[in-house]
Amino acid sequence: MPLRIVHYDDPVLRKKGAKIATYDAALRKLAAEMVAAMHGAHGIGLAAHQIGQAVQLCVIDLRETEVDFDWELDGAKPPLELFMPMVITNPVIDAVPEPQTAMEEGCLSFPEIRGDVTRPDEIAVKYQDEHGTPHTLRCNGLFARCVQHEADHLNGILFISRMDKSTLEALEPQLKALKKQTREAAKK
Repeated sequence: MPLRIVHYDDPVLRKKGAKIATYDAALRKLAAEMVAAMHGAHGIGLAAHQIGQAVQLCVIDLRETEVDFDWELDGAKPPLELFMPMVITNPVIDAVPEPQTAMEEGCLSFPEIRGDVTRPDEIAVKYQDEHGTPHTLRCNGLFARCVQHEADHLNGILFISRMDKSTLEALEPQLKALKKQTREAAKK
């Protein structure tokens, strides 16, 4: 059965995720199911919180995007096809403070809601993959933005929390409607 993506105002989206400590077949199966759910929803990233599990796990796949970003994985630059979709657990991000870029973001937990978010354009992230193998990734552009967006989910931070006041105010009617839909669905 495919995983269900939870929507805005589900309480799990605001929880800080527990660290992944066990790297076993169950974790690999969950990660594979998350990749399938992400692809099914036409997304480029999905955090465990978005399927109702508050743990430090997310998946990313940028192979279908315009590659206008750079990366270095463990000191090399392998083709995206060799490591995507990628599984990230327990990420620790070190952002390069400048420059920061505003770019429109969307989120699978906020269907059809998009808005500008300002984030650092370049990051380094230390994480473990689904086998517990440690990695260091340096990236910029959309890749850095996607990692930051998903890592925010793992810490209970939503992309709307990073929007400026005027952007958020413009989205208020859509957010209220989505919140109402989520509450009604929870009653069923």
